Amino acid sequence: MNPCPFVRILVGNLAVKYPIASKASFSGVHPSTSPCFCKIKLKNFPTQYATVPLIAHETQSTQSSPHDGSLGACFTLSKTHVDKLVGKGKNPVLQISVYAGGTGTTCGLNSGKLLGTVAVEVNLRAVETKASNIHQGWVGIGGNSKKGGSSAQLHLSIRAEPDPRFVFQFDGEPECSPQVFQVVHGDVRQPVFSCKFGFKNMMDRSSPSMSRSCLMGSRKDQQMGKQRKGWHITVHDLSGSTVAMASMVTPFVPSRGSDSVSQSNPGAWLILRPSDGAWNPWGRLEAWRKRGGSDAVGYRFQLFSDSEASETLAAGAISSKSGGKFSIDMTSSVATTPVHTPKSSLDLGSRSFSSSRCSSRSGSGSGSELGYGPFPPQVQAGFVMSSTVERAGRCSQPEVEVGAQHVKCSEDAAAFVALAAAMDLSMDACELFSKKLREELRQ
Repeated sequence: MNPCPFVRILVGNLAVKYPIASKASFSGVHPSTSPCFCKIKLKNFPTQYATVPLIAHETQSTQSSPHDGSLGACFTLSKTHVDKLVGKGKNPVLQISVYAGGTGTTCGLNSGKLLGTVAVEVNLRAVETKASNIHQGWVGIGGNSKKGGSSAQLHLSIRAEPDPRFVFQFDGEPECSPQVFQVVHGDVRQPVFSCKFGFKNMMDRSSPSMSRSCLMGSRKDQQMGKQRKGWHITVHDLSGSTVAMASMVTPFVPSRGSDSVSQSNPGAWLILRPSDGAWNPWGRLEAWRKRGGSDAVGYRFQLFSDSEASETLAAGAISSKSGGKFSIDMTSSVATTPVHTPKSSLDLGSRSFSSSRCSSRSGSGSGSELGYGPFPPQVQAGFVMSSTVERAGRCSQPEVEVGAQHVKCSEDAAAFVALAAAMDLSMDACELFSKKLREELRQ
């Protein structure tokens, strides 16, 4: 079974340069206090914004490059998106509008002065199987003045690349013990996992080498009667073997004098993977309710290293009114990196998303179950995973995307599925304690 084709368009290495002769046209703009900003548009996608530094050196060569590796915008296109955009035989056009604003201008506001617009055509068909550097360098964005003044110029790098992903869909809410299907070519689904939701606390089944502080909540938490605790969800392959687990190890408890979980005392899940007959910690997800009357749920996901949480790979908030996406994306560099080399400054390696030891119980060690063969040991980070999260009160059936380079065996994919389920369940666990939980979530 092959992953679904995706394409990403990356825009970065942005900078605006103007010679001394053109300073008058940038009245009120100083490189150190008032950067320009860009609006980056692609048809049928939300506009993205990026701040752009100014370069105001008279002797700056047009051949030089900022080489800062910064990412300005990223558009992800599924096979359906690509087909729609090129369906009429025309390549989509990426439009970058550059604005200069006064001191205090915030990226994305419409108060800036338009300096110019650049339009770049993107040949999507050419990059479905091979990465391509579409543009890299300086381009003029302002007209020459009658007195012979030079134009303002924009430096940008545009890169398009294939980004195959495995797509999984829950066939029901995680607390209803659903099946999980793999999506193939956008319209065909086949079962690959099943989930089992329960209330028993699984701490006694965890690996003995795990830190006690990672597993146990504080004594204060354990003494409080008003709490949500002991949820867990196991992920099974088609043979019935358990290939991943998400276990709530720190109860979701309202803070003192409050009706909600606070960031100072968040609830937490461990994401566990089987290895040699024991459960080993893979990651830790914490969640809480944002302060100030916000309906958002804050989260932080940490990857484990030697049984201790180390790198924070994802942090943010999701609205409980409108929902959103939980995402891990380590993309950091765009055009400073050649096409044939990794594009991220962080090498996750085999110890994290590509486990060097996959359980042989499910016969998945070769990676053949999901149909994606071996890849180089120095895998690039880039996009890792995302999962949809519905708003409160709406039936939630998460859809999970996982970068194909991070999946060698079924346990790899199952760990991300368990993480997605934990994030979805955290939205319920962070509901105000004055609200009654749904029956499926009450023991």
